[in-house]
Amino acid sequence: MTATSLRQLPKTPTLFVEGASFPPVRMTMLEGHGSAGHVELKPLMVGQDMLLVEIFEKAGVSVPAHSHDDHESIVYLLRGKMQLTIGDQSFTAQAGDVWRHPIGVLHTSVTLEDCVAIEIKSPPRKTWNPDE
Repeated sequence: MTATSLRQLPKTPTLFVEGASFPPVRMTMLEGHGSAGHVELKPLMVGQDMLLVEIFEKAGVSVPAHSHDDHESIVYLLRGKMQLTIGDQSFTAQAGDVWRHPIGVLHTSVTLEDCVAIEIKSPPRKTWNPDE
């Protein structure tokens, strides 16, 4: 089994999912780094070429600098406030803001307020809790 195959997720077998029908997963690891704070996520839908994840982060979460060599992500912040660094650029994101993590670019964040975000990963990759 290759590292990429370990990160692949099975395609969602249905075209519709009731998001409230399954509980969030507590994230303890992200890209090999321990989670610094309380983060929960719901991988809501996996398609052929993308993954949609709902993410809940408590204020004070600090995501260590990391990059992805096998996918890019686009994130939409539904609620809360975060400080982001993507490559050599820093931003303060608030509800309604959107950002992208390009392949191979270091990024990190600090949650300033409790946050809810939607993340799309393409191609679909599982970057959390490798042993689950």
